[in-house]
Amino acid sequence: MNTALKIPRIILGTSNLGNLYQALPYQQKLGIVRAAVKENPHFPVFDTAGKYGAGLALESLGKCLKDLGVKQNEVIISNKLGWLRKPLTTPEPTFEQGVWKDIEFDAYQDISYDGILKCFEQGNELLNGYIPQWVSVHDPDEYLASAKTEEERKQKFNDILEAYKALQKLKSEGKVQAIGVGAKNWKAIQEIASHVDLDWVMFANSLTLYSHPQELIDFMESLSAKGVLIINSAVFNGGFLTGSDYFNYQLLDREKDKEAYQWRDRFYEICEKHSISPAQACVYFGLHAKGVDSIALSSSSPERTAKNLRLEDVKIDDAFWDELKAEGLLEKDYQIG
Repeated sequence: MNTALKIPRIILGTSNLGNLYQALPYQQKLGIVRAAVKENPHFPVFDTAGKYGAGLALESLGKCLKDLGVKQNEVIISNKLGWLRKPLTTPEPTFEQGVWKDIEFDAYQDISYDGILKCFEQGNELLNGYIPQWVSVHDPDEYLASAKTEEERKQKFNDILEAYKALQKLKSEGKVQAIGVGAKNWKAIQEIASHVDLDWVMFANSLTLYSHPQELIDFMESLSAKGVLIINSAVFNGGFLTGSDYFNYQLLDREKDKEAYQWRDRFYEICEKHSISPAQACVYFGLHAKGVDSIALSSSSPERTAKNLRLEDVKIDDAFWDELKAEGLLEKDYQIG
């Protein structure tokens, strides 16, 4: 494993560059990337994927970096591999329908030895010549979940292991610096980590103020003890904890999903009482979990991007966490790192 990896406490997710939930004009995307480059006290790290807007996020990021004059050695790009662009032949993309807006291509998943290498090359082209230093297999949990039988699942897991052989080839040839994994279902990461030496992992929608199972915390601590760098992503549960009606990319309804909205309403009341914004609370919690090295934050505006990068300096008193525990919004024995 690569124990020399360094990373800022906050990195930039790029799903919005792929038109997540809304189509953004190029100048707005340029402003987001400019803010990430300008406001970062060290060096910017961008987390991206071919799945985001069927490659649109990669294209947008590469063009923005080129237009801003950012050199290859002045930025770290993490590209999650496993989704390839293809022509759009239907009125709407066939993957994650209703999530990506006004995109001109479709995408399909190819988790295999050859598929990962093909995805790496396609990604480099879409990035306008920028080469990602970090790579991973994207959404292996969803790939496994699509299996209809146990035998099919075994085959799909073997596909994932073959994909990692391709990543290890890229690393051994010096084409990338580090290999990792990104997934929403953390147990898939646990299963993969038992077979593959990982340099870094990204947990999405897994460790948030709303959900923080002890079993996951224990696993994260064990990874950290081995020198695996941990990135916590989607600490707002897909935007729900900061006001969106999307929870982990699924649209909720206040009548049908009363428990989630009631939790959020009480959370907001406590935040207001302590003069803390929901975003500040979510970021602090996600960043100070034991073992976490960094969090990935996405934004659809340059101004919010700049503010996000300054959230690592926020301090929150114990009284706030104590009240969350007293109200049952946070596990009573949870220790803020």
